[in-house]
Amino acid sequence: MTGTGNALVDTIVDGIQEKKGSGIVVLDMRNIDGAICDYTIICEGSSTTHVDSVADSIEDTVRERLHEKPLHAEGYQNAIWILLDYHNVIVHIFMREAREFYNLEGLWSDAKRLDIADLD
Repeated sequence: MTGTGNALVDTIVDGIQEKKGSGIVVLDMRNIDGAICDYTIICEGSSTTHVDSVADSIEDTVRERLHEKPLHAEGYQNAIWILLDYHNVIVHIFMREAREFYNLEGLWSDAKRLDIADLD
């Protein structure tokens, strides 16, 4: 449970945690001028296979619980950075090196940030 009150955000986080995705950050973009979504969720996997698995888990969990599919998905070809677009929620699943390089948290540092603890 993220405490955002948003069922889609909570379900996406559950999908990430199901496959042990780590470093989960939820950015509340609603007060950012020009933001293209309400929430941005960022997490990482330990390998390209893990990144792919986390992305699949998110899609499966959201489809099963909320009967929604992403409007757009990209990055499955190399699985270094997979993006899932659920219209008001954008999800970024990174390899650690790519996450550090692109530093999306720094780019959107004005957003309210919620860090989700990794599961053991």
